[in-house]
Amino acid sequence: MITSLGFSQEIALLKYNGGGDWYANPTSLPNLIKFANQTIKTNIKPKPATVEPGSPDIFGYPFVHMTGHGNVVFSDVEIVNLRNYLLSGGFLHVDDNYGMDQYIRREIKRIFPNQDLIEIPANHAIFQKPNVFASGLPKIHEHDNKRPQAFGIFVENRLVLLYTFECDLGDGWEDPEVHNDPKDVREKALKMGANILNYIFNN
Repeated sequence: MITSLGFSQEIALLKYNGGGDWYANPTSLPNLIKFANQTIKTNIKPKPATVEPGSPDIFGYPFVHMTGHGNVVFSDVEIVNLRNYLLSGGFLHVDDNYGMDQYIRREIKRIFPNQDLIEIPANHAIFQKPNVFASGLPKIHEHDNKRPQAFGIFVENRLVLLYTFECDLGDGWEDPEVHNDPKDVREKALKMGANILNYIFNN
């Protein structure tokens, strides 16, 4: 089971192998944590941890975030550990920072070989509380002029893995000067991030 970390929750960034820049968007999670603590009254430690997919430490984090632009490779041991983590109450958010798609889809299929990623409908709770996104996942950054999509893996009706594609939520969480996004775009990204955390802590 996922364990509590005392009076305050802690979330983590996934440090993976394969060559992709897992460390991209260094200001995104601290900004999301600050926003969520202020607006939806979470009690998350200000600085996220870093965890590797094969580490037993991953079971201490109710939310693990993963991002990057390139290749992702999990070892067989890491695949088993990630699967056990997700089946025991953990949650993995994969945010494609552009260029990760073909690699992460392959690795997700290794974690859940008998399940397919399915698109999450706009009426799902993750888009409804506490902020309403009537059209589903918001668009933060433009790449290929494609619509943003949220895909998921569900276990017994519980969303355990969220894959956000053609969206770049993490870019929207970064410090304003990093991408020079308008305030309303950053706010949309942060509100969507708060919805994800709200879903994890209340479902």
